[in-house]
Amino acid sequence: MGYLLFSQEFFVHIEATALPDVLILTPARFGDSRGFFSESWNKSRLAEQGIDIEFVQDNHSLSAAKGTVRGLHFQTPPHAQDKLVRCGRGALLDVAVDIRHGSPTYGKWVSVELSADNGRQLLVPKGFAHGFVTLTDDTEIIYKCSDYYAPDCDRALMFDDPAVGVEWGIHREKAIMSDKDLAAPALADLDNPFVWVA
Repeated sequence: MGYLLFSQEFFVHIEATALPDVLILTPARFGDSRGFFSESWNKSRLAEQGIDIEFVQDNHSLSAAKGTVRGLHFQTPPHAQDKLVRCGRGALLDVAVDIRHGSPTYGKWVSVELSADNGRQLLVPKGFAHGFVTLTDDTEIIYKCSDYYAPDCDRALMFDDPAVGVEWGIHREKAIMSDKDLAAPALADLDNPFVWVA
């Protein structure tokens, strides 16, 4: 169930998912014949609603071909990351997997279509693996991170681990992927320190 937050300059729909800590944020767009304006992040307004995150890095990637899979990625402590993901051009299926040991939703996943047209964003907290598959050619992904990229803490989870069962809409042999992602371990073999705290 979602709710609305409004001020003269900021208006966002916040929607829960099947993973309670993963949220869909849809900022309003104010448009006319020229196009639209949207405030994609407002730290103080969202902090009032309990989303209090200090983002320190913005990333922007282009995937040239439809069917490109990136993920499932995460960083371990001390450089674990919250992420806020949106699509700047094209469309993608964005996925989050709960990898917190002891969580009631451990190994469960959600997916949300993000596109330049729908303006939706996915908030993926620490303790969740994140990835996406592009649904169009020339898809641009823009995301904020709450910690800096740290190669020593960088990890990946097998995107098509049958124990997780993400419905990507694409099979491994058709997916365009990096060698790193193709070699990622299954959830049962994951080097993963995250523990759920009630």
